[in-house]
Amino acid sequence: MSFDHIRTEDKQRALGELREVKDLFASRGWFPGTSGNLSVRVGDYSPEQFQFAITASGKDKTVHTPEDYLFVDQNGKACETTSLKPSAETLIHCEIYRLTGAGAIFHTHSVFNNVISEYFWDRKSVPVDGVELIKGFNLWEEEKHIDIPIVSNFAHIPSIVPEITERIDREIPGILLRKHGIYAWGANAFEAKRHLEAFEFIFEYVYRLELLKRGG
Repeated sequence: MSFDHIRTEDKQRALGELREVKDLFASRGWFPGTSGNLSVRVGDYSPEQFQFAITASGKDKTVHTPEDYLFVDQNGKACETTSLKPSAETLIHCEIYRLTGAGAIFHTHSVFNNVISEYFWDRKSVPVDGVELIKGFNLWEEEKHIDIPIVSNFAHIPSIVPEITERIDREIPGILLRKHGIYAWGANAFEAKRHLEAFEFIFEYVYRLELLKRGG
């Protein structure tokens, strides 16, 4: 489906969802500076063709303006005439959509997700055992163990993409960039929000548990 054939109400719904979740995450301090990016997919999907709304680059996410979002295609190119630039990390969203068919992707920065990504960098994943919030990923096995992937962080965003392609885990709806932040996704905005909140709880839990183990 071309962008022109996507219903106006579907586009407006995506923008409304982005505004709502942006407000929530901003209130939690997950967008320090102008960091972070959010996207919601619109219209039909195939790995070769899709469109999504994404936060514009360099915007203060604690306020609302007419220039907060734009629509882009599967290559990260604007679908409409605009002076806005998509987030610098739009290519990461493109690849996650291509690989997963997700309906929304949320990327935030917190002290806990940054610290834990560096702490476990040598093993390239965050080990988690039996934490209740694992159920937030629809994983119901008792005392379930998961490993949340961590990938390299480069200033040159296209250099990150191949590692995401290689390391993405179909069971885990998220991936950490080293000393950068978490990308979480879901079938829709509600599910992506739930997943991101579960990740943030888990990162703080693992951090505090490691302190206790070391007598901190």
